[in-house]
This record gives sequence, C-alpha cells and structure tokens, in this order.
Amino acid sequence: MKASQAARRGPKPKPGTRDNLVQAGLRMFHADGYAATGVQGIAESVGVPKGSFYNHFASKEIFGAEVLDAYFDRNEDKLRSMLCNTAIAPLARLEAYFDDRIEAFRAAGFARGCLLGNISAEVADHSALMREHLVKHFASWSDFFESCIAQAQEGGVIENQLPAGLLARFILNSWEGALLRMRAEKSDEPLTDFKAAIFNLLLR
Repeated sequence: MKASQAARRGPKPKPGTRDNLVQAGLRMFHADGYAATGVQGIAESVGVPKGSFYNHFASKEIFGAEVLDAYFDRNEDKLRSMLCNTAIAPLARLEAYFDDRIEAFRAAGFARGCLLGNISAEVADHSALMREHLVKHFASWSDFFESCIAQAQEGGVIENQLPAGLLARFILNSWEGALLRMRAEKSDEPLTDFKAAIFNLLLR
C-alpha cells in the first residue's frame, strides 16, 4: 500500500522549479499573451517536462493567478519606494512615478504595456479566479495613488476636492487606457497626453 502511494506521488519537485515556472510565465505572458502561451512551452523554457508543471499547479488558471501575484509583488517595490517617500512632496512623488514609467516604456519600444491590463482584456470575462486577483491588485495599486492625492489635498496643493479614492481610480483607469493606445500607436503621445491632462487639469 505504501509503495503504491509513493508511486502515485512520484518524484519530489526540484527546489526552485516552482519559482522558475512563475518567472517564465511572467516573461511569456507579457511577451505573447496568456492564451498564446502553452503549458508545454512554459515547462520547456525552464528545462522541465510538462508533467512537472502539474506537480506545482493544478491548472493553467491557478498558475496564471500566481503569475499575476508575482507581477504585482515585483512592481509593488517600485510603488512603495517612489510613492511612500515622505521626504518628497506627495504630488511630486506621483509625477516622478509616471515620468519613470513613461521613460521605461520608451526604452522598451512601447511594447508589452501592463500585464494586469493585458490579462484583464484576455481573461476577465472567462476566469473568476484570475478576475479576483486582478481586482485585488488594481485596488492595491490605486491605494498608493490615493494616499499621495489625499496628502496633497490636505496640504492645499490640489484644489480639486473630489474624493481622493475616486481621483486615484480615474487616474489608474486612464493610465491603462493610455497604455493600450501607446501599444497601438507605438508612440509616447498617449502617455504624455495622459500626464498633461492629469497634472495640468485634474490635480490642480
């Protein structure tokens, strides 16, 4: 009985394989999209058989949700370092964040955009699990913006007294739309238009 149970369990997964698969998923989903990326290709990219993928993830959907978590975790470090630095004025922090992101997209040739936005367009209508993770990460991202906006309102730097949370959500929604236009046009104009409208009009 014990021997048959061991046979069903199979060999123990190699340490690090799970993280390697997630990192491969990050690269491949961002480059080629969720639907176009197969489990076989993900496994091959890290040098393991397809069966090894299923030792770690019960389905591609569950894997996709973990990739979204890893993507946000990686980007949260930048959000925290740039938007929570109280040595810099709150509105200046927010503007510097977008300047940094615009420069990064220029350097990348206006390709790929935001993985959260890309995956939303592909799977939000079809996967409740991945939609749940997307909603959570968009909300967390918006919270960083909200904190800066609220501080600027309290300091009298922003006269617009619409709720900081509403302004933050609108800014994030507008940014995601600008990224789609950027990819279609292969130009930074949608991003610079976004920044001009946000900082010259909305956050005055």
